[in-house]
Amino acid sequence: MRKAGAAGILALGLLACSGDTSRLTPEQVARFDAEGRVRAADNVWFRYTHDAGTRSAGWEDRLGSIVVTRQTVLIHKNQKVGIEITPASRRAYEVERDGDRIRIGAGSGKSREVWSFVPADDAAGWAQDIRAVIRLAQGETTDTVSPRSRGRL
Repeated sequence: MRKAGAAGILALGLLACSGDTSRLTPEQVARFDAEGRVRAADNVWFRYTHDAGTRSAGWEDRLGSIVVTRQTVLIHKNQKVGIEITPASRRAYEVERDGDRIRIGAGSGKSREVWSFVPADDAAGWAQDIRAVIRLAQGETTDTVSPRSRGRL
């Protein structure tokens, strides 16, 4: 009996941890629709690395979602924001692709963090579309969103 109870509690805990991470506020939905959604992936595993490149670096795997528009990159778990890149952003950002893995770096020094994930398809296109938003955040105005991804989710 005791084993069955522990198994039930474990199952409930796993269900609670693996829930949907894609919920956005109505304001966010309206904003992203107005900006033109380019890509989105819900309920994907991100590797979050903090203090990258320092002795106090660490990482954890986090379940979350990502939305890429022509002006925004948002990694989130429901309404909780992990990272948001917009033209108003002032941190240093970069994106790189290693095979199928996409790494988005933010900040520098001890405040540097990296969010990485493996998209279901077209890692090169994801990197290109995220890079276009980063260029806007750095003050560049060239529209480099990949033609193949225009209007796709």
